[in-house]
Parts: sequence; C-alpha cells; structure tokens
Amino acid sequence: MANIVKYTTSKGEVRYRVRYRKPDGTQTDKRGFKRKKDAENWAAEHVTIAKATGTFIDPQAGNRLFRDMYESWLSMKKPFWKPSQLETTETSYRTHVGPKWGGRRIGDITNAELQEWVGTLALDRSASVVLRAKGIVSAVLDRAVEDRLIAENPCKGLDLPRKPVRKERRVYLPIPRLVRFAEECGKAMNLGAERRALVLLLGFCGLRWGEAAGLRREDVDLERGLLTVRHNIVWVRGRPVEGTPKSYEMRNVPMPVIVSDALRPLLAERHAGDRVFSDTGGGPIRMQSVSAVRGNRTWWPSALKRLGWEHDDWPSPHDLRHTAASIAVHAGANVKALQRMLGHKSAAMTLDVYADLFDSDLMDVSRMVGAAVELECGQNVGKKELVPAGMA
Repeated sequence: MANIVKYTTSKGEVRYRVRYRKPDGTQTDKRGFKRKKDAENWAAEHVTIAKATGTFIDPQAGNRLFRDMYESWLSMKKPFWKPSQLETTETSYRTHVGPKWGGRRIGDITNAELQEWVGTLALDRSASVVLRAKGIVSAVLDRAVEDRLIAENPCKGLDLPRKPVRKERRVYLPIPRLVRFAEECGKAMNLGAERRALVLLLGFCGLRWGEAAGLRREDVDLERGLLTVRHNIVWVRGRPVEGTPKSYEMRNVPMPVIVSDALRPLLAERHAGDRVFSDTGGGPIRMQSVSAVRGNRTWWPSALKRLGWEHDDWPSPHDLRHTAASIAVHAGANVKALQRMLGHKSAAMTLDVYADLFDSDLMDVSRMVGAAVELECGQNVGKKELVPAGMA
C-alpha cells in the first residue's frame, strides 16, 4: 500500500511524495510530484500493480554503477568460457565499453545515448568490434533486467552495422600437392620429421591447429588408426593455455596409413603425457602464418618458398583442414561422418561450411546412379518392355 504525502520544498513550493514499502519490507519514497493525481497514478502503476504482477522495480536499484554490474556478470560467465573468449571480452571492455559506461548508473543509460555511441564507434571501427562491444553492454543490462534493477534493456532496437559478406579464401590441395608440401617441410634442418607428420595429419585428418598442438602420446592409437581429440591449446597474451576442443566434446578421428606411418617413429620417442608435436624449445607449436613479407622466415612459408608456388596458392594451416574435408568428401564420406571428423556442432553447420564440396559431387552422384541402374537393368534402361496380350 502506498501513501500520498504533501510537503513544502525549501523554496516554498507544494509538492507530493509517494511513501511505500518495497517487497523486502523496507520503506522508501518517490518525491517531486506537482499534482496529487500524478503521485497517485505513479503509485498505482509502479507500486500497487507492479507488486501484484511481480514486476516491481526498485527506483533506487538503477543507481548501481555499470562497472559493478559488469564485474558481477563476468564472474558468472568465467567458469563457462574458454580463455580466448575471456581475453577477447576483457579487451573489448577495457578499450571500448568501460571508458564510456563504466562510471554510469545503469538506470540512467538511455537508448538514444547508446545509439549515438554505436554510431560514433562504427565510424572508425569494424562491424565486428562494434557488435562485440555492444554485445557486452546488452548482456550486462539484460542481467540487470533479470535482477529487477531496471525495467527493460535500453539496447533494444539499436541500429547496428552489418558484417560484410565475404567469400572466404580457401585453398584445397589435391593429394599429390599435399604430400609434396609435407615432404618439403620434412627437409627442414630442425624437427623435419615432426613437421612432415604435422602437415600430413592436418591435411588428412582435419584437426584444428590448437588440437594438433594439444595432441599427446596416449591420444594416438596406431593399431586402430584413430586419433582422440581431447585437448586444445590457444595462445593468450603470448602464453599457451590448454583447454578442451572448440565444441567441448572429445572425438575420435580416423587416421589413414600415411599419417600413421609418419607418426610411428615420433611416438617411439615419446612417453605418456608427452606432446606429439613441439617447437625447438620443447614448448607447444606456434601457429604458422602464410604472410609473404620478407621477414617471415618460419618453417611453413620457407617450405612454400622453396617449392616456388605462387603466393595465392599458399595454403594456411586452416586450409589444410579444408583440404582434409575435400579429400574425405571425394573419397565418399557423407555429411554426418564429416561432421564427426571435423568436430562441428551439427551436420547443418558442416553443410553450411562445405556446401561447395557437396555441390561439386552432384554430377558424380548422377553418374554413379546411372552406372548402377545400367548394371542392374542391362540394356533395357529407358526402354518400355512389351507386355503380351492378356497379361496387362
């Protein structure tokens, strides 16, 4: 129940205030109404009806600072995020969100202010940067809505930049070219055998670089020809951090003989718990770049330069994952098998990523079906058999 009380300001003006109890039993008031009717209407909407419907919002709750809400929200998310996602979020907050909104009261943030901020940010930042920063603000304010600190999220309805639709550059290596690249990597002065095996593994098994970096001795079953993907290594602030694969799920990946043979001598020198691949200092392997700058002399581009391939044809480490998908599809793998091999969340995702590979096989399917029909039906394919009279 709310009470309307008349009072006089220090300037002698008559005003009205609403005195009421919050759901927790504490008493507070809302003052400054010029007319008693305005006070009554506010009390009915924000106190009486809100309490009855469970939508009560404490007007003072909006005084909480955005930075405090962000820290609370982040602490809830940390246990479920990978280190790379946490680092990306914290960097975006420090750079774009905190300086603008950290010291603001969440109840004072308006849609118009947010729209102006998004527009200004979009002038000299990419759509990805803007969307990530806006996403943090929106998630924090969603949390505030759920905690009944504000009535609604002012981020709703914002005009946002769109990411440009870019066709991803992919290099699909045919098998002879993949093997040739692996052999060239094997000629390196240091760790040649490891690098050859790594290229073959990436190109035939489709592991992500971090998954290959996290592969351990016990994850390789040479007898069954299987790799067990259960570790992943990412670099955060220049340091390797080991976690789970991207999909959070362990998976088994078939390993062709050419990969098994390349790994066998390496595993003979490894003990349980040892990584299969390492750099010259014994640490996890670092991602390789295909940049053509003169200073890039790491082993991956060095091998490509020795081969004399045009730079546009240089495969990145991730292109070898695409290569593995291409080889598997042309060898007859169906979508579901490819999904499990690559560790995608769903077969639909696999089709979205590699629709071009399956499209290219449509004519092969047509030819194979035609051949099967001809084999089963002989020369009668497409011809109507004559049916004796009385048998129709």
